[in-house]
Amino acid sequence: MAPLLVLDNICVRGRSQPRLDRVSLQLEPGERVALLGPSGAGKSTLLAVANGLLAPDQGSVRWSGQPRGRTVRARRRQQVRIGTLWQDLRLIEELTVQQNLNAARLAVWGWPRALLNLLLPLETAACAAVLQRLDLDPALLNQPVSALSGGQRQRVALARLLRQDPLLLLADEPLASLDPRLAADLLALLLELASPPRALLLSLHRPDLLAGFDRVVGLRAGQLVFDQAGSSLETSQLKALYAGAERP
Repeated sequence: MAPLLVLDNICVRGRSQPRLDRVSLQLEPGERVALLGPSGAGKSTLLAVANGLLAPDQGSVRWSGQPRGRTVRARRRQQVRIGTLWQDLRLIEELTVQQNLNAARLAVWGWPRALLNLLLPLETAACAAVLQRLDLDPALLNQPVSALSGGQRQRVALARLLRQDPLLLLADEPLASLDPRLAADLLALLLELASPPRALLLSLHRPDLLAGFDRVVGLRAGQLVFDQAGSSLETSQLKALYAGAERP
């Protein structure tokens, strides 16, 4: 089976220095990879390239062995397999929980059914099932996202990822600003999801949460500092990675 993600010699220009400078990275099915680095290291840029939202200025990206699709239809097929949990969650406040969950199916459904989602409650049983999997009451389906608590929003965003059912899971500091218990619960759910044939690439600021990851990648000033098994990572490497930067 081809790697789910291959980044080869990726460069992304910045104003004063490269946002990414010759970064190469590969994810195999079943791998759980943590992405560490101080603020401004290039973690979010790397995830945007891995997602396909940002085209690199140099280098190549392949998803499941395939380069970026040349047509809208081909790119849509690729996007179906890539799911991203952003730090700001990117839920649609004005829509109900169910409508937000079904938004994850838009690339599969196409526009006619996507528009119908705004008018009718579609696939209610499937939406209720993903909420229950995350210990949320299906009664929330009719609630607007604006009425949810912070913890509920996090779980709804993860439930939307479940509705998409992607192979490549990307997460941009999803644990930031969460209390320790909620952060541990959310991380456990993401690690559980990343079993074969899926893979997970997750950025975080918490080296104390590396248990459960197969590999740890360190970025600093847009450059790859290390890429190794978490069990072999030394405290001195972490200190060097964050040297001169404020640790959260």
